[in-house]
Amino acid sequence: MKQSLAAIAVLSVLGLTACGEQTEATTTSPETQATSAASLETPVARQSYSIGASMGSFALSRQKQLVELDMTLDMEIVRQGFNDALNGQPALSLEEMQTIIRNSDQEVRAKQEAAATVSAQQNVDAGKAFLAENAAKEGVTVTESGLQYEVLVEGTGVKPLATDTVKVHYKGTLIDGTEFDSSYSRGEPAEFPLNRVIPGWTEGVQLMSEGSKFKFVIPSELAYGERATGSITPNSTLVFEVELLDVLNDEE
Repeated sequence: MKQSLAAIAVLSVLGLTACGEQTEATTTSPETQATSAASLETPVARQSYSIGASMGSFALSRQKQLVELDMTLDMEIVRQGFNDALNGQPALSLEEMQTIIRNSDQEVRAKQEAAATVSAQQNVDAGKAFLAENAAKEGVTVTESGLQYEVLVEGTGVKPLATDTVKVHYKGTLIDGTEFDSSYSRGEPAEFPLNRVIPGWTEGVQLMSEGSKFKFVIPSELAYGERATGSITPNSTLVFEVELLDVLNDEE
């Protein structure tokens, strides 16, 4: 009995499922959905369903991960393994399944690392081309560090120091135009110390006077470098439009 429960746990962690199973779930008729909901009224039914659904969630996540890496699973054998485990008759021992899973995880990690290396180099190449093209545009200035900026609106207020806190509105995009952050979308400006942001921001915003709006193109080495954050992948060149609303000097 312990071995069969362990086998179920192994299968759930492995995350075996089919995209077709999700399609079937989403195309279920309203009548079937209502019947299913009605069948979950007792604590036993809800617990039982939760166990099955949690396995499905693991499965969906794993399947998506494998598809992205050009790997796949045989879904009929997945079902066979699941049913065999429930019946206490798995065709493989727990030790064999653990070894298979470890080997699979190692293969996934290796493929992920290889894909990340390719993506990072592609970002380097694309960034260099974008920076070169942008630098040739009229009105674009390139600083000694490689930061590029264009004055969209010239303000008349004070310029901040790196130790100042500033209030800004901004929008950040990748070089393909994909937006990854925006105070405009949130509906309120942001405030932060200039010495606690990426180097391109620290340098660039100090060039601005209150009331200014600049466009910055920030090389990856002045942004997040080889780190990934959210939708920003390693070695990404970033584009920001920034409005400097106020310089908030820290009085403490």
